[in-house]
Amino acid sequence: MRSNGFLMSFAACALCSMTATALAQAKLDLGKREFETKCAVCHGLDGKGKGPYAEQLKNPLPDLTQLARKNGGVFPVSRTYETIEGAGKGHGTRDMPVWGMDYTIQAAEALPDMPYNQAVYVRTRIMSLLEYLNQLQVK
Repeated sequence: MRSNGFLMSFAACALCSMTATALAQAKLDLGKREFETKCAVCHGLDGKGKGPYAEQLKNPLPDLTQLARKNGGVFPVSRTYETIEGAGKGHGTRDMPVWGMDYTIQAAEALPDMPYNQAVYVRTRIMSLLEYLNQLQVK
């Protein structure tokens, strides 16, 4: 009986460990997916500002792989968050969508009858994107 309980506990711990690993991997993939679906059309898949729509914009796009270098070697999390979210003054021109509003609308459409905090949904999407942008930084 005791060994049966031990095996069940071991299996539960192993399952939790695999789930945590899968969730961590999904988070990384979420940021990449966000970038590819929301940003790459303008900023390019490599983040250097040469996406398919870049030529149609009035102003040249920043090289997103240089954000940390231009900030003393530290990725500018707050400033980049505000730019993506769209409420901050650093958003730039309105050529760039206000992704915070877009994510809020998506949350309302995807989960209309569920009690949840829309701000957490928006923040999670943007933070995943920031994590991916941080990975793109030139060393």
